[in-house]
Amino acid sequence: MSDSNPFGSGSQYATTVQFGTDPAPAGSAPADVIKDTTTAAFSADVIQESRNQPVLVDFWAPWCGPCKQLGPVLEKAVLAAGGRVKLVKMNIDEHPAIAGQLGIQSIPAVIAFKDGQPVDGFMGAVPESQINEFIARLGGGKDDGKAALAEALAAAAEARGQGDAQTAADIYGAILQQAPDSAEAAAGLADILFEAGDAEGAGAVLDGVPEDTRDAPEIAAIRTKLSLAAQAAELGDAAELEKRLQQDPGDHQARFDLAMIQNAKGERMEAADNLLAIIKADRTWKDDGARAQLLQFFEAWGMTDEATLAARRKLSSLLFS
Repeated sequence: MSDSNPFGSGSQYATTVQFGTDPAPAGSAPADVIKDTTTAAFSADVIQESRNQPVLVDFWAPWCGPCKQLGPVLEKAVLAAGGRVKLVKMNIDEHPAIAGQLGIQSIPAVIAFKDGQPVDGFMGAVPESQINEFIARLGGGKDDGKAALAEALAAAAEARGQGDAQTAADIYGAILQQAPDSAEAAAGLADILFEAGDAEGAGAVLDGVPEDTRDAPEIAAIRTKLSLAAQAAELGDAAELEKRLQQDPGDHQARFDLAMIQNAKGERMEAADNLLAIIKADRTWKDDGARAQLLQFFEAWGMTDEATLAARRKLSSLLFS
């Protein structure tokens, strides 16, 4: 991170983020860069088309006020990308199946598909700058100018990835002093505290974010993570649950409880695989409770987490096969 960065100096971590080339002028995109789709056309419009360039799917409904706010801003950003991404709009009132299968529980929701798979996403009527950053991550645009913040966040993520949680926490703390509305920094710091066993401290960080940031997906994800950990603490011994499964592989409750404990221990893929096994065996168990819990895991892990992406692909294969 550069010495002139206002979010902290002297860090050994430096991450370069490539946002691609400048976007084409608005209006220069191909005519079909934005379109509506149906359940029947979803595979062609999204799955197949995403093999050519990223496709954003906007799940919306006519009665949804935030959807009406997001729509024009999202379309403007896609047009500005000059055909590097496409936008497909799906009215969930007329076509609810795909949204339900992908675990869309609130709208507006935007899921990005690339090479036939969901790779990223966000929920809510986010600001135009955040949409531009989102498209930039997919290779369709340019950084909106908040280079110092992006550099600091990247350095914190790099430090944490190398096991240096203290440095990451220091950077997140410095960011929050300068930009208290940074949901990513607050979530990062809270997550570090939680992983260190300080759930109370993590909760205090989340409670301290500004009111207009509290519903951010990153904040919601950590809150869900804290809630899931509290639930798992009451479920007993993992070894005993594994013993029950050896005796009866069809004991869905034991498998479900084991998944909860595995998630609390950070064994994400193992937790997901146990829930997927229940879904495959019996979708009706507890009113599709295993799938509902898996969607909660996705929220807690984050839409771009490797375990989320891998498990979502497996879930899609189960649902669409």
